[in-house]
Amino acid sequence: MSRKKNSNPEDPATSLLGSKHRSQFNRGRILPASFYARETEIVAREMLGTVLECRTADGIASGIIVETEAYLGENDLACHAVVGRTARTAYLYGPPGIAYVYFIYGMYWCFNAVTRAEGLPSAVLVRALEPLDGIELMHKRRPQTKHSAALTNGPGKLCAALGITGAMNGLSLRRKPIVIREGEHVADGDVEVTTRIGIAPARSADWPLRWIVKDNRFVSHPIRVRKADQRQA
Repeated sequence: MSRKKNSNPEDPATSLLGSKHRSQFNRGRILPASFYARETEIVAREMLGTVLECRTADGIASGIIVETEAYLGENDLACHAVVGRTARTAYLYGPPGIAYVYFIYGMYWCFNAVTRAEGLPSAVLVRALEPLDGIELMHKRRPQTKHSAALTNGPGKLCAALGITGAMNGLSLRRKPIVIREGEHVADGDVEVTTRIGIAPARSADWPLRWIVKDNRFVSHPIRVRKADQRQA
């Protein structure tokens, strides 16, 4: 008998979960601080397939990281650190393995994992998750969202769905309420690299620092093949 590919009938099979039931996806151990104490680009790539988990009084919600962006410090015009150390950017300066959570548009929180050595301001923005645990709770937090594919396919959406707020800014990612677990490896052939999105052209917008799981329908802006390209393939 073939295994059902997904526990939720509204969700067809996805490229990362594949034929596994959500309960069988490996959450794994909490990532050590040494995971983050490396070049930001390496961390951004290797965060694909890991599990972001948040525990609040309402319960546990988690998702598989399927899209990340790297922000590289004071010489990166798109990084908050370009203005130097301020009250807002202080946590970007380390130590590695803490949360950097900031507010945008007066509406949304965005979650980042701080990288490299202390004093070198850089981080990985988590842009999208594939929902894993606490999906019912995510729907309660985002009641206007009818389909699970839209629960966490953006940095503000995923924070709302998981209950991530500015109160978690600066917290260690090695203990609750917010942790990242090792999850499952994503092969290089299943990864796409693109330029970052939503950035003004003058702010290092052409740097190829966005990593996504190929063909995963939970990413914020999937790469679409043009019809002309399909005919040539």
